[in-house]
Amino acid sequence: MPRSTGGPAGHQRHKRMLKHAKGNRGARSKLFRKARETVERGWRFAYRDRKARKRDFRRLWIIRINAAARLHGLSYSALMAGLKRADIGLDRKILADVAVHDPEAFAHIATLAKASGARVP
Repeated sequence: MPRSTGGPAGHQRHKRMLKHAKGNRGARSKLFRKARETVERGWRFAYRDRKARKRDFRRLWIIRINAAARLHGLSYSALMAGLKRADIGLDRKILADVAVHDPEAFAHIATLAKASGARVP
């Protein structure tokens, strides 16, 4: 019995993988096995780094909020606790943006947090 190789479906699979590998150097974009290894490795990095990007941005926002809060005599944790007590539902992304682009509004937010009984260090 002759050896079965997958026929048109196999060619399509290979072409699809080589299409994903476009832009790589040498055999990584020409030979199926090397291309598949490269593409799958790239997909692993992409999956991992989509998660890491969320962590990195949250860290950046917290750093910015903390810096702005300390200008108004509050620590980050005291500011966040005060906002929670005052029932102000701004998330970290918005707070960081306000801290950078609108310091007057952030000052108002900080006074509201202090007024709600935030511990001043």
